[in-house]
Amino acid sequence: MQVHAAGVIPSEFEWSPTQTTAAGAPRPLPFVMGHEFSGVVAARGDGVHDLREGDAVYGMNDWYRDGAEAEYCVARATEVAAKPRALDHVQAAAVPISALTAWQGLLERAQVAAGQRVLVHGAAGAVGGFAVQLAAWRGAHVVGTCAARDADLARELGADQTIDYATTRFEEVVRDVDVVLDTVGDDLLVRSLRVLRPGGIALTIAASAERTEDARLREAFFIVTADAGTLAEITQLIDDGTLRVLVGTVLPLAEARAAYERRGARVPGKTVVRVRA
Repeated sequence: MQVHAAGVIPSEFEWSPTQTTAAGAPRPLPFVMGHEFSGVVAARGDGVHDLREGDAVYGMNDWYRDGAEAEYCVARATEVAAKPRALDHVQAAAVPISALTAWQGLLERAQVAAGQRVLVHGAAGAVGGFAVQLAAWRGAHVVGTCAARDADLARELGADQTIDYATTRFEEVVRDVDVVLDTVGDDLLVRSLRVLRPGGIALTIAASAERTEDARLREAFFIVTADAGTLAEITQLIDDGTLRVLVGTVLPLAEARAAYERRGARVPGKTVVRVRA
């Protein structure tokens, strides 16, 4: 794959697949970060017939492989789909992991349906922005927590109600929630359990929940997986105008380190590294 742009997840340095192989052995330095990308097919492996050299594609590759913040990366055919025609490569690189995470959490695990109440923490973030849009697309009533400056954006994406996390404790104004998606971490998931209706579903992508001894939090944690079929559905939703893509900061590959030094900065959209002009 000839990479044109790659998405950034600042917490990736802390993940087990970044530090170790699938067998648990230490991975040699240097680590190549960024496992979502947009680019063109440079060469095909044996048995690959659905893709041709020169095809514009986007996707995410295996966490245990080197990532895409490089001129070339390796991905399986099952990990990529045709790039949305409506997006350039920088915009497309912001999609795969974030959109697949929101899709797999809300639509597959929680099976969000029309009329349900969905609470999204980080409603203007990379994953949260897609989560708000997908839940609204399914006909759910969406409540999003975000910074006050991002409230208008969250409502534009489909949130029916926004809560400024800096001034209001959401559990004091929200109740009877069917599904919670926590994209932020800290104590949000524990607090969110108080607003779930009986039988409600809590989900989190915050890595801290993976290491907790609290069974409720461990059960809520999930890791996104590559899925070319779902990504193709997401491509269609982007091209028909149903899904909007949020790109935050764009940095050249030479400044990729700065993207990881920005961790903790809560800004709308995703940081993307531009590999090719």
